[in-house]
Amino acid sequence: MDFELSEDQRAIAQMADSLFVDHCHDDYMRQWDVSGEPMMAPLWKLCIETGLQALAIPEEHGGSGLGMTELMLVLQAQGKALAQVPLWRHQLAAATLARFAASGSAQWIAKAASGEALLSLSIDGLNSALGIELQATACAAGWSINGRVAALSLGDQAHAALVVVQAKGEPRLLLLDLSAPQIQKLSAVLTHGEAVADLHIQGLTVEAGALLPAEAVDWLELRSVAALAALQLGVSQEQVRRTVAYISERRQFERVIGSFQAVQMSMADTHIAVEALRTVLWQLAYRIDAGLPAPSEALATAWMACEAGHRIGHVTQHVHGGIGVDLTYPIHRFLYWSRGLCLALGGSAASLERLGDWLNDNDKLGWKYDLEEHQAL
Repeated sequence: MDFELSEDQRAIAQMADSLFVDHCHDDYMRQWDVSGEPMMAPLWKLCIETGLQALAIPEEHGGSGLGMTELMLVLQAQGKALAQVPLWRHQLAAATLARFAASGSAQWIAKAASGEALLSLSIDGLNSALGIELQATACAAGWSINGRVAALSLGDQAHAALVVVQAKGEPRLLLLDLSAPQIQKLSAVLTHGEAVADLHIQGLTVEAGALLPAEAVDWLELRSVAALAALQLGVSQEQVRRTVAYISERRQFERVIGSFQAVQMSMADTHIAVEALRTVLWQLAYRIDAGLPAPSEALATAWMACEAGHRIGHVTQHVHGGIGVDLTYPIHRFLYWSRGLCLALGGSAASLERLGDWLNDNDKLGWKYDLEEHQAL
């Protein structure tokens, strides 16, 4: 087996890491905290100039046509820097449209690839305790849309969005033109600084082709889990790195606190959690790019991303002591991000319950046992 990245993949990772780290230094982040801006517009412009916003969009639509592995490397760098740019939602929305939508959506895909239009997406209804609050009812002109979409990322700034609706008893993806007058928006900002908007929709009629085929939901959910887990891996890696640097300098009782056994054991646990998350994420990304089914792998990755994010965030915040709650010190931002990503993934309990339901109906865990070399067993 070859676990090495290709030269092109390494180049993409290095470019992304340099771009985000150079831009999102601590002084800039302190300014960003009080800016009131919905996203880092100058950084988003740089993403468009370097093509990072179109990695996963097919080449025939103006994108790079790369896979989940390349996108995962970029998102990991984004997570390390806590960069507020809509990389994964924008291009996964476009990639989903390219694969499943009617030809009338081609303009949205091309505009997303060029950066002319901003796309967003929300499939949170699949994991929400309230269920899917947006309903689609068949009508003569196509579909009548009524209900609510909670906390759509950049709902005020995006031009169009893919959202999940309940249609004829099953979840479907709907392409929304966010300029429609029937859509009322209520803006807010999440704890980690992400700008969102609740969409209240009443009496909106869309053509039949605005609803994507049912299989598009599972296709997008797999990739959304991988994207969020990649962000969580980046956040967690940098959390641990910064904490190791801190405990190597902070002194108490005339010793650096990193020499205390309890601190060492706690930090060892965070390292194990990071590597466990990396392992399941790479497996999921591989299977997605190889065209292999990955329902249980996605659920396991979502659970691990939530658990690792919570454990690492708790430990790193704890060993920082009182300085960790000082908002002029940077470590709190990583805690906010890790919690926000856990919520976006639906939480560890919900992921574990869904995984349990899957295992109840399947006699193998997946992971590798459906690969060719195991078929004879």
